[in-house]
Amino acid sequence: MLALCLAACSFAAFAQASDPTPLQFTDATEEARFHRLTAELRCVMCQNQSLADSNAQIAHDLRREVLDLMRQGKDDAQVKQFLVERYGEFVLYKPDVAPATYILWFGPLLLLLAGGVWVGRIVAKRAKQPAPATDDTEQEW
Repeated sequence: MLALCLAACSFAAFAQASDPTPLQFTDATEEARFHRLTAELRCVMCQNQSLADSNAQIAHDLRREVLDLMRQGKDDAQVKQFLVERYGEFVLYKPDVAPATYILWFGPLLLLLAGGVWVGRIVAKRAKQPAPATDDTEQEW
């Protein structure tokens, strides 16, 4: 039973990692554009892996879809828009700056500014307090 489970798991891993028919490019320019574009797109199944790096079956399918779209004459923006319409903004590593993504783009800066203001207020408040009186006469040295 254990051997059967191990065989099934290894088959699933092998099936996920292999691409039965590798992509064929017409020239080096197409290949470079394809690799640049797939590096900018996120695998919809994997976490934090680009479409170029992922070995998931859906990544293989999406790479073929990207190549097909490129060969249909679509530019990079149109390919990205096609994938965004199907999978949402999640598919983009660098989503456009839009009202829906303001918190993503400007949130860290706002948190940094808020932290700086908070620390500044604490420092200013402590600077206004008088320093505690020290009595040096009791020291023996």
